[in-house]
Amino acid sequence: MSNALSKAKGFKKSKSGTYLSIAGTAFGALGVAKRLKKARADKDTLVLIDATVSAVAIVTGLAILYRELKRLGDDDVLLG
Repeated sequence: MSNALSKAKGFKKSKSGTYLSIAGTAFGALGVAKRLKKARADKDTLVLIDATVSAVAIVTGLAILYRELKRLGDDDVLLG
C-alpha cells in the first residue's frame, strides 16, 4: 500500500501529471480570453488590466510546465 501511495504522491512530478497541469492551465486561458473580450466590449480598463495580468501569468505558468516536462525526460517517477 505504501508503494502505491508514494507513486500517487509523485504523480505531480510525472509526465502525466505535468500534462494534466498543462491542460488545466490551458483550460483556464479560455476564461481569461472571455474576460478580455468582455472588458474590451465594456471598455472597463481595470478588468482589462486584471485579465491581461492573468493572461501573462498563464503564459508564464505554461512556460514553466513545459520546462519541467523537458527536464523530466526519461526519468519519469511513475515508470521507474
